Amino acid sequence: MAGTLTGANIITRVQDTLQDTTSVRWSEAELLRYINDAQREIVNLRPEAAADHANVQLAAGTEQTIPDVGLRLIKVVRNMSTTGSSATGKRAIRLVSSDILNAQDPDWHDPAVTGQSAHGTIVKNYIFDEDDPRKFYVYPGISGNSYVEIVFSRTPTDLANTSATIYVDDIYGNAIVDFVLYRAYMKDAEYAANAQRAGSHYQLFTASLGQGGQAQSLLDPNIDPVTTATAASMGGN
Repeated sequence: MAGTLTGANIITRVQDTLQDTTSVRWSEAELLRYINDAQREIVNLRPEAAADHANVQLAAGTEQTIPDVGLRLIKVVRNMSTTGSSATGKRAIRLVSSDILNAQDPDWHDPAVTGQSAHGTIVKNYIFDEDDPRKFYVYPGISGNSYVEIVFSRTPTDLANTSATIYVDDIYGNAIVDFVLYRAYMKDAEYAANAQRAGSHYQLFTASLGQGGQAQSLLDPNIDPVTTATAASMGGN
């Protein structure tokens, strides 16, 4: 995953606004650091901006962890035959509430549990806790070689130099520009005008991400616009 905009592309846009095209007040190295900060902030607010998927081997038991490069789990999709691109898909996996599994069989974490909760190699369900986003639990637990496909948000790779391309998609280019301008103006925030500019650009940054999320929800293939409109109409009555 990567955009095509380079650090230099972003910096040129920023310098035009700052009226500092010769890097007198803000060096290119400084602005590049702000670009890297912007990418991390974007992914923090919009994890899907750095979404990736991988076939991973599960650990024994119920508790699992996403790859080290991951920031948070987005979803567990299906069982797989192995890791790597040659793997074939197997049984689909559903997200369930921990309360349901705990009520059904309080011992489902125990590797010695028997019955339908007995640990094996095929996952039927998974549990995700927003408070611990790099972890998830699988049901039944794992007692042998087991592989699943997961979708997760990656930690963005920093741009090492101005010729490197941004990690997130180009669609976030304007948001990056606004974040960099926010950080640049904060450098001189003791001046009221610059403090105001900094605040304005941060608002533009967050608004861009928020409106992008709204647009994405409108185009979500999982949402039936007819059903949604009907539900909204019934709710209004």
